[in-house]
Amino acid sequence: MRERLPAQTIDRVTEAIEFAQASHGDQRRPTGAPYLKHLLEALEVLVAGAGVTDPDVLAAAVLHDVVEDTGVSNDELAERFGPRVAELVGWVTIPEPGPGEDRLAVKQASFRRLATAPQDAILVKLADRLSNVQTLRNLGMDRQRSYYAQTVSYIIPLAVGEPWFAAWYSDWQSAHADLADLAGPGPA
Repeated sequence: MRERLPAQTIDRVTEAIEFAQASHGDQRRPTGAPYLKHLLEALEVLVAGAGVTDPDVLAAAVLHDVVEDTGVSNDELAERFGPRVAELVGWVTIPEPGPGEDRLAVKQASFRRLATAPQDAILVKLADRLSNVQTLRNLGMDRQRSYYAQTVSYIIPLAVGEPWFAAWYSDWQSAHADLADLAGPGPA
């Protein structure tokens, strides 16, 4: 990363990594991996894969789950990292369901909303999901099918304007084609 990014960007990203690490603490991913590994993978995907150098986009990629999965608020992110980072994180944060709302319906609405997101927020989401789907085969079959269907229905269409991501997701979809028949129709 140090070879690809200016020192100021490295400083900004390092600050985001330290904040994310402190916020997520000992949290683990469903695969059992430390949370920080996922965040660093999303960062690496943006820098090494997609060639992103914007410090706010990179900070948002590292911080993309702190509002959703820790006690940090979006206002706290705005105070610490600025309104643009907080806005990008806000776009990719799945809100908590309100009273009487179905969790899955809220999640699907959040995914549909991404179609109107700024391109920088889409980059964060594409990197997030890319990190997630690399370990898809480590999940139970029901979770694999559901995650595959979500990815094909909501995330892959976001990659159309990003050639590197479009190619990566096309290869991923081909490698996981066996899940297409098992997944049934995509989410509504």
